[in-house]
Amino acid sequence: MPHPRILTALAAVVLALAALPAAAGAQERRTPSSAAEVQLSFAPVVHRVAPAVVNVYAARVVENRNPFMNDPFFRQFFGAVPREQVQRSLGSGVIVDPAGLVVTNYHVIEGASAVKISLADKREFDADIVLKDQRSDLSILRIKDAKERFPVLEFGNSDELQVGDVVLAIGDPFGVGQTVTHGIVSALARTQVGISDYQFFIQTDAAINPGNSGGALVDVNGRLVGINTAIYSRSGGSQGIGFAIPANMVRVVVTSAEGGSGAVKRPWLGAKLQEITPEIAESLGLKRPSGALVASVATGGPAARAGIKTGDLIVNIDGTPIEDPNAFDYRFATKPLGGVAQIGLVRKGKDVAVPVALEPLPDTPRNAVEIHGRSPFLGATVANLSPALADELRLDPQAEGVVITDIADGSTAQSIGFHKGDIVLSVNNQKIAKSADLERIANGGSRQWRVTIVRGGQQISVLFSG
Repeated sequence: MPHPRILTALAAVVLALAALPAAAGAQERRTPSSAAEVQLSFAPVVHRVAPAVVNVYAARVVENRNPFMNDPFFRQFFGAVPREQVQRSLGSGVIVDPAGLVVTNYHVIEGASAVKISLADKREFDADIVLKDQRSDLSILRIKDAKERFPVLEFGNSDELQVGDVVLAIGDPFGVGQTVTHGIVSALARTQVGISDYQFFIQTDAAINPGNSGGALVDVNGRLVGINTAIYSRSGGSQGIGFAIPANMVRVVVTSAEGGSGAVKRPWLGAKLQEITPEIAESLGLKRPSGALVASVATGGPAARAGIKTGDLIVNIDGTPIEDPNAFDYRFATKPLGGVAQIGLVRKGKDVAVPVALEPLPDTPRNAVEIHGRSPFLGATVANLSPALADELRLDPQAEGVVITDIADGSTAQSIGFHKGDIVLSVNNQKIAKSADLERIANGGSRQWRVTIVRGGQQISVLFSG
């Protein structure tokens, strides 16, 4: 048993360490020490950050598809009905640049033809859509004709958050006006939410409701730690489980917009990763199923050049443990381009560390063409696939060939059932290697068309006549 004096000395050291100031930028964590502290208010934090949180109004034009309006009998009762209607949606946003750059959710402005920003002081401005990133469910807006410097929120480091930290959610739920709720971080690194490609969400019990999407999640120091994006609900209202995109991912998208890019540039690994199931863990001799298994490696990509091989188990990146492929995707995507990431592997039971270059996805000439020849593809726009285009369309970055990038409304291609993202492999038993191949065959005047495509990873062959 330790001597009592040793215990006293150790206690003194612990008390001395506890008295030291917190690390720079870190949030001080302690329980209230008096009744007076329990009565403390978040009002100063809210007063400071609220002016940087805005309302986002998006309008989109949709075609009126009411079938009764095509019948003269019904039109005599209801009169002429416009063929197009305007739908409006409401969300929230955060000013992140004093020149008027606003971040919000992709789903808030998806398909919008016009966007307005309403400030906390009730002033309204038109806004341009600068960048849309469906993969992260984030978009960047810019206030038009901005002639002033706007209040902004400072980014926090979302990797410093811990379960139990107090957070505030600010937005415009149900359109009632700017509202503040508070709660705690109830979980981190949620990966089974199904909202976007990057599954690594902050979970909070702060009340979040429809209209809060795109609003701010801030810590008690008033720093932006996340963008509120979704709720788990069976009733449509808050159930105490909300999800926010971490600020470190938001920062990547904002940086791309500030650099003048219309698309987010992220590092790519050049490898497919697979989740470790209990069965795979047992076969590899792992104590528990964790890490990301390399299923395949793209020739010439960063992973291949670094020496990563199929069957390697990725266990960390720059020393941060990796629990699953979603965690790796998030960690890797938030690394700055131009540097090197140290990837920790387990290969045949041995630990290996390899440096992987942080490079953007290569983008070869797309040579997009709209098909005008009389064929099943009439009205479709097709382009040569590249890793960058595949990433934009949320396809396998290793896919090759020609992909449909757009389909005109009312066109033959639309009526037949082609989709954006379909990869055309062959037509009439002729391989389609580039967009010019499909354009040439479509102008050939054939009466029958045997088409093979890939959709959702499945190969489909169809015969069209006429």
